[in-house]
Amino acid sequence: MDTFTNTSLKEQIPHDAFVASLTPKEIVAELEKFIVGQNKAKRAVAIALRNRWRSQQLPEDIRDEVAPKNILMIGPTGVGKTEIARRLAKLANSPFIKVEASKYTEVGYVGRDVESMVRDLVELSKNMVKEEMEKEVREKARVLAEERLIDLLLPPPAGQKSPKDDPDSDALGKQHYNSTREKFAAYIKEGRFDERMVEVETQENPGPMVEVFGGGMEDMGSNIKDMLGSIMPKKTKTKKMKTPEAFKVLCRQEADKLIDHDKATQEALERTEKNGIIFIDEIDKIAGRQGGQGPDVSREGVQRDLLPIVEGSSINTRYGIVKTDHILFISAGAFHSSKPSDLIPEFQGRFPIRVELDSLTEQDFVRILTEPDNALIKQYIALLKTEDIKLEFTDEAVSEIAKMSATVNTRTENIGARRLQTVIEKLLEDISFDAPDLSGQTIILDREKVREKLDSIIQDEDLSRYIL
Repeated sequence: MDTFTNTSLKEQIPHDAFVASLTPKEIVAELEKFIVGQNKAKRAVAIALRNRWRSQQLPEDIRDEVAPKNILMIGPTGVGKTEIARRLAKLANSPFIKVEASKYTEVGYVGRDVESMVRDLVELSKNMVKEEMEKEVREKARVLAEERLIDLLLPPPAGQKSPKDDPDSDALGKQHYNSTREKFAAYIKEGRFDERMVEVETQENPGPMVEVFGGGMEDMGSNIKDMLGSIMPKKTKTKKMKTPEAFKVLCRQEADKLIDHDKATQEALERTEKNGIIFIDEIDKIAGRQGGQGPDVSREGVQRDLLPIVEGSSINTRYGIVKTDHILFISAGAFHSSKPSDLIPEFQGRFPIRVELDSLTEQDFVRILTEPDNALIKQYIALLKTEDIKLEFTDEAVSEIAKMSATVNTRTENIGARRLQTVIEKLLEDISFDAPDLSGQTIILDREKVREKLDSIIQDEDLSRYIL
């Protein structure tokens, strides 16, 4: 469900060329496949992505002067703010993280240090690059892993060397040994050894002290986690596992040996600086200029801590220094009890593009249920198909689900499109539970069946508030 129709094209051409090939209209068209409505927000992020590519085509002497124009999204929960940013990042193959502003407190007091969002982004970027590099060496790693697996399945007699490593081994012995290895390779492919247990050396996780101290102290801007990890030598242990699982472990180990980790680190840092996207949600929760005391220390203080990162600063990470000047920041908030003007002026100035997202209507719900590539109804049909059940929804049933979801949103808390999930889960509860016994059947849901299942809950406001 998370793939784009032109993914195959994307895999055939370099990342920068792929992004360059997408005009703002094409970017919006890709977002349309997954997100209903909110055209203003789609246009804003499409322009931001295209401008990022444009700035990278500029001469070096002015390239650094052109910073990305950060975006402030204003709208209630469940209308697509996060999904727009996440899909944009996926389309551009950019490192992307979502953080919640309310999790941060001034200078990390009680909450997390704001710089940790950049460290998290670098870590994610490193994993992305490493995964891409592992794909490039996958075939070679599989060959090497297979050789190691055969060594485990065909160990030499106790106290003797393997014929392939023994220079004194006669030619006939080596020929027989190589012939046996070829047979074992064929048996592995055929699955004959799938139940055979082998012992594989694996690296142990860092000790509790590294986890406790390293994880907490990294947010204080230091590399203590790495330091503790280097002080305490890495340990290996031997684990028994079945051959297929052992083969996967050996593939990962061989791929890890083949990739250039220094190059991966450098690429990850560059990708973070040039293409990184940080989505700061619940920005309205730190709006306000009044002071405070205790652990809820000033919301203004959090804004002032965030300001240098959004403006552009150098952050120390475990992989090196990262400049945040060209990271794209997208912030979002409902602003029910506050307004964007309650943010400090300096912070407002760093988000020049303002986009207001619309509340979702009943008609939007119908479209959300049916149109996107990852539409909810398509998901549930696919899920029940795994149980050999053909699930069908009539148009009237879809309209009724949308109507009921909109009604519950109006009467209780408005959680946007997320309400559809709770309503459909309740609607399909019995079918999902009894699915193994319904194999081979066709189940058609019409308006009457939807009403029969949900009407009593919808009519009782207290009940709907509790269940839906």
